[in-house]
Amino acid sequence: MDDKVKYELEFPIHASPSLLYQYISTPSGLSEWFADNVNSRGELFKFIWDGAEEQAKLLTKKSGERIKFRWLEDEDEPYYFEIRIQVDEITKDVSIMVTDFAEEDEIEEGKMLWENQISGLKQVLGSA
Repeated sequence: MDDKVKYELEFPIHASPSLLYQYISTPSGLSEWFADNVNSRGELFKFIWDGAEEQAKLLTKKSGERIKFRWLEDEDEPYYFEIRIQVDEITKDVSIMVTDFAEEDEIEEGKMLWENQISGLKQVLGSA
C-alpha cells in the first residue's frame, strides 16, 4: 500500500472561535457542512454521505480549539485528520487549519474536497 502524505490547508473564516467549535466538534454541527448526517456514540463518529457510511474515532479534542479524528479503516496507521481554529494574536483574524493525509496522487483531490466542505461551512455561517 502506498504511504500517505501529510498536508495542511488554511481557510480564513469570519466567525467566532466558540461558534466555529460547535460546527467542528458536534454531530449536529458537522452534519450542517461536513457530511449529510453525523451520529456519535462516545468516541465513535459515524459520517454518512449519499447513503455511504464512514466511521472515525475521535482521538483528541480541545474545547474552542481543535478536534482530531482517525478513520477506522486507518486504525493501525498513524494517519488522522484534524480541524483546528487559529486566531491571529494581533489582528484577531480567525482561520480554520486542516491537517489531513492522502496518497501522493490524491492530494489535489483531497484539497479540493476540503475547499468544498469549508465553503459549505462558510455558507452555513453566512460568512461566504
